[in-house]
Amino acid sequence: MAPAPIDLQIVDVAAPTKHEISLPQPARERLEKAGIDLSQGYPYKPARPLYLDDVYNIRNQNREYVDAGSRADRDKKALLGAAKEVIHLTKNIGTEIVGLQLKDLTDQQKDELALLIAERSVVFFRDQDLTPQKQKELGDYYGEVEIHPQVGHVPGVPGITVIWPALNALDRPASFRKPGGSSQWHTDLVHERQPAGITHLHNDTVPTVGGDTLWASGYAAYEKLSPGFRKIIDGKTAIYRSAHGYLDRKNPEAGPKYVEREHPLVRTHPATGWKALWVNRAMTVRIVGLDKAESDLILGYLYDVYERNLDIQVRFRWTPRTSALWDNRITIHNASWDYEGTEPRHGTRATSLAEKPFFDPKSPSRREALGLLGPDEIKELQEYAGNLQL
Repeated sequence: MAPAPIDLQIVDVAAPTKHEISLPQPARERLEKAGIDLSQGYPYKPARPLYLDDVYNIRNQNREYVDAGSRADRDKKALLGAAKEVIHLTKNIGTEIVGLQLKDLTDQQKDELALLIAERSVVFFRDQDLTPQKQKELGDYYGEVEIHPQVGHVPGVPGITVIWPALNALDRPASFRKPGGSSQWHTDLVHERQPAGITHLHNDTVPTVGGDTLWASGYAAYEKLSPGFRKIIDGKTAIYRSAHGYLDRKNPEAGPKYVEREHPLVRTHPATGWKALWVNRAMTVRIVGLDKAESDLILGYLYDVYERNLDIQVRFRWTPRTSALWDNRITIHNASWDYEGTEPRHGTRATSLAEKPFFDPKSPSRREALGLLGPDEIKELQEYAGNLQL
C-alpha cells in the first residue's frame, strides 16, 4: 500500500517513516476480527504535506453542519431508557452509560447521545464490541470525519486514526520529566476552519495501572469567572494554531510555520445554547487586538481557571475495550503518561468536524440555563447589572 497524500492536489510531500514496533495482541485481535488487512504494515501513514499553503487549502471552505444534538428529545428517553445504568461521575462533567453497545444505537439514540455529550461534555461506554468500521460510521453520523495529514490511520478506514504512544515516541521521545505530546491540556484541531466537534476514542489496550485521561468543562470554567470579567472576554477572538509545523514554500529555511485561525474566546454550543470558555494552553496563541503582554496575562489566567479547578474536571480510569466520546467545543483534555511506556496502550479515534465557532451574546451560561445559580451568584449578577446601568 503506497503512501499517498490525504489530498491528491498536494504534490510536495514527505514519505512516512517506517517502524518495527509490535502491535499489542488485544489490538491485533480486534483489527483482524474486523477484517483489517495488516499485511502491508500498520498503521497506514499518509505522505505528509511539506508546505503551509497546502495544509491551509485542506477543508478550506464552508461546510454545512447540523448538530445531531439539536434534533434530540431533551429527555433522551430512547437512550437513557435503554441503558442498564447511568452514572454521573462528577456534578459538572462526565457520565458513564452501562449496558449499551455503540454499534447498535438507533439514529434517535445517536441524536440523544450527541445532546448528552453536549450537556455532560464527555460520555463513557465500557466493554464495547467495536470495529474501526463501525467507529467510522458513528463518526460520519456526527459530522465530516477529519483525515489527519500527520497521523497514522487504520488501513482501509481513512479518518480512523491510530493512538499508539509507543509509535509516537519514535518521533518525539517521552520521559518522566518530559511526557508525551498528549500529556498537556489541549483541544483537538482548533486550527481547522470548522474545528472538531465530537471525538470518539476507543482504547482496546490499556496499562494495568496509569494512563488515565482528564477532561475539564468549558461551561464551568466560564462560570468560574466574575460577571465583569466575562464581559471583558465575551465577543473577543484569539488566534489558534496547529499542533504540527510546516514550511513556508517561499522561504523554507525560515523554519516551521503553523496553520493559524481566528476563533472566539467564548463560544456558544449550537445544541445547548450555553456559553463555554474555549482556550487551551497548547494552541491558543494570542488575543486579537491586545498587546502581547496584555494577551499573555489574560490567557495565563484563563488557562489556570480551566486547569486548576478540580471541581470542574473528571479523571477517567480506562479498562480494555472502552470508548470515550467528548465535545471539543466545550472541553480541554490531558492524557496522563504516568505508566511511562512500560506497558502498551493502543486505541483508534474518530473526530467529527463541527460548525464554524460562533458567539451569541444572548446565550446563557449553563448554570443560568439550568437554574443552578446560588444566592451569591444571583446577587453578584444583579449588582453587576446595576453598576452597568449607573
